[in-house]
Amino acid sequence: MGDAVCNGTHGNKQTLLSDPQLFEAQFDELVTELSERDLADPALADALTRFREVLVYNSPGGKRNRGLSVIASLRDLLPPTRLTQDTVQRALLVGWCIELLQAFFLVADDIMDGSVTRRGRSCWYKKDGIGLDAINDSFLLEAAIYRLLRRHCRDQPYYVHLLELFTETSFQTELGQALDLMTSTPGQIDLNRFTMERYKAIVKYKTAFYSFYLPVAAAMYIAGIESEEEHNNAKHILLEMGEFFQIQDDYLDCYGDPAVTGKIGTDIQDNKCSWLVVTALETMTPEQRAELKACYGRHDDASIEKVKALYCTLQMPTLYHKYEEDSYQRLQKLIACHAQNLPHSIFLNFAKKIYKRNK
Repeated sequence: MGDAVCNGTHGNKQTLLSDPQLFEAQFDELVTELSERDLADPALADALTRFREVLVYNSPGGKRNRGLSVIASLRDLLPPTRLTQDTVQRALLVGWCIELLQAFFLVADDIMDGSVTRRGRSCWYKKDGIGLDAINDSFLLEAAIYRLLRRHCRDQPYYVHLLELFTETSFQTELGQALDLMTSTPGQIDLNRFTMERYKAIVKYKTAFYSFYLPVAAAMYIAGIESEEEHNNAKHILLEMGEFFQIQDDYLDCYGDPAVTGKIGTDIQDNKCSWLVVTALETMTPEQRAELKACYGRHDDASIEKVKALYCTLQMPTLYHKYEEDSYQRLQKLIACHAQNLPHSIFLNFAKKIYKRNK
């Protein structure tokens, strides 16, 4: 991730920028391209100004792990001699397309969940004058992906692979979101829906595909790796990692520090099918289950605190830390088994970023 590459000259001085710096530098160029150069019709001036605001507010600000994983994975897959400046630029662009996909999902997800904060500030739809117009703004973010891919990758042999990858990943993520919404209907507390099988299906489709498989698969296609077997091998490892990532997210929703995570956890009051509630249900007594049913999915502080107290009684933090250790060991075995023809560093770099994280 920290590889430095030459990026232009200033006078006689050559500037060395790291991948994250190159990635950041490309954003302003993309915003200008999407909101100024693309459509010359002056009648669209107001809409394009709005588009720029949507891009600037919702695309930056995250950890960038998904977007940066494209170039990081490509550096593991290709020798430096094949990493031309054009290839690096395209990998950075595809990385931004993944960040735009993430922004599209988050803007819509925050409306559906009634969230208040995202990345340490107000959700987009909560800003004055935005409201449910944010639904259309989320569509703009999605449309930007395909404008960028067409403009920058249309003449590349992997163009159709990328289009299919993004459309298929979007569909899988939206199916996962549908499962999540159906399982966590506000005001309808049905603890029988909260099974580990349902939980794992939600996580696989809602999070793991776009957060873990998508960036690595994109890098593999850019590197010329089209083999279905190799993609399936990578998917096997990455979906396991994505499952742990979401479990960790669920844990941080309850136990993370909002000053660090940038968001206030709402899984308990939102009646979410989270790893904590699913795991707790597997071990609690009938009396505890009755108390959970009376308190889960309610917005008053007393009910939320009672659920948290139940979690503490059932030693959820201890169970989580054991799960984290077990998951890491399982991942090591999967890498040894399935990554025979792929560099292990791709998967280990991901693992380093997510295990033991606190936001």
